[in-house]
Amino acid sequence: MPRDLYEILGVGRDAQEADIKKAYRKLAMELHPDRNPNDKSAESKFKEVNAAYEVLKDPKKRSIYDQYGHAGLGQGGGGGGFSADPGGFGGGFGDIFEEFFGDIFGGGGGRGQRSTGGGQRGEDFRYDLTVTLETVMNGSEERIRIPTIIVCTTCSGSGAKSGSGPENCSTCGGAGQVRTQQGFFSVARSCPTCRGQGRIIRNPCGTCQGQGRVRSEKTLTVKIPPGVDTGNRIRLTGEGGAGLRGAGNGDLFIVVEVAPHPMFERYEADLLCHVPITFAQAALGGRLDVPTLSGRARVTLPAGTQTGRRLALRGKGLPHLNRPGVFGDLVVEVRVETPVNLSKRQKELLEEFAACSDTESQPESNSFMGKVKEFLDKMSG
Repeated sequence: MPRDLYEILGVGRDAQEADIKKAYRKLAMELHPDRNPNDKSAESKFKEVNAAYEVLKDPKKRSIYDQYGHAGLGQGGGGGGFSADPGGFGGGFGDIFEEFFGDIFGGGGGRGQRSTGGGQRGEDFRYDLTVTLETVMNGSEERIRIPTIIVCTTCSGSGAKSGSGPENCSTCGGAGQVRTQQGFFSVARSCPTCRGQGRIIRNPCGTCQGQGRVRSEKTLTVKIPPGVDTGNRIRLTGEGGAGLRGAGNGDLFIVVEVAPHPMFERYEADLLCHVPITFAQAALGGRLDVPTLSGRARVTLPAGTQTGRRLALRGKGLPHLNRPGVFGDLVVEVRVETPVNLSKRQKELLEEFAACSDTESQPESNSFMGKVKEFLDKMSG
C-alpha cells in the first residue's frame, strides 16, 4: 500500500501551497544524494519526497489525489528502473536551486520548457546583484560566482552508464503517454513509469545518478550599464541551467538592486542632497561647496536663505539609461543648523543681535506673532 503523500511531506491535508513548498524544500535539502553519498535509504526517501511534491504542488493532481487517492493518479504499482526526468532532477533540483536564485517566473524554480526531440530546455535562473550609486553613475563590469547546473561529463548528459543508454519505456512503448478507456472516451495521461518521457534509464551514471546533469559553480563577468535602477534585469543568454538531450541552455537573469547612499537620495535620474548650513551662511549668503558623484560643485547661496530652499545643479545627476549623454539634475536642499553648545561670548553676541532685530530683518516671525495676537483678541472678544 503506497504511503500517503501528505504524510511523506509531513503536512496536513488542509496545508496551503506555501506550506507544502516549504516542507518539500526542507526535506529535499536534507535528503539530497549530494549530502548523503552512498546512503540508499536517503536516496529512496528523496525520490519519494519528489514524487509526493510533484502531485501536491499541482492543484489539479492534488484534487484528483484527494478524491481518488493513488488509484486516481495511476500510481498503484510497478516501476521500470530509473526514470529519466528532464523536468528538474527528479522534480527537485530546480526547486533546491531556487534557494540561490529565487523564483523568477512565479513558481516552479525557473523550470525549463520542453523542446522538440524529447529534450528539454534548461532552467532560467535569477541572480540578485546589489550595486552602488557610483556604479549607476559610471557603469562597471562585475564578476559574480554562481551555483549552476551543467551537463554531466561522465555520461555526456545521457544519464546512463558507459556502454548503456536510455531505453524505450515498456509501459508506453516510448510514447510518454498511456490511454485508458472510460465509457465512450479514450483518455490519455502521462505514463506513470517514465513520467511522460518515453524512456527510462536502467543503469544510471554513477556521477549524476541518472540525471544527466550535475551541480557546479562558475564565474561570470556582467556588464552594468550607466543609469540602471532597482528592478532592471540583465539577461545572459545560455548561462542558465544545462538543457537535456541536446536542448538549449536556459538563461540567467541578473536583477539589479541599487544600495542606499549615505549622501544622496535618488529620484529616477535626479539626485537630492541635504546640506546643512550655518546661521551666518543663511543670513549673509555666499558660496557653498556641495558634493556630487563625480567630485564637488559650487553653488551661490542667496542672503536670507531659509531651511528647505532648493538649488538645482543642471546635469549633475545620474545618466538616463536609454538616453546616452543625457543626465538628470542634482538638487541641493539646505537646512539651517541652530547653533548649540554656545560660549559665553557667543551668547552675548546673539543677545545683542536679538536686541537690535526688527520686523524688517525677521518678517515671518513678526507676521506670525501679529496673527497670534489677532486670533487671541477674537477669542477674548
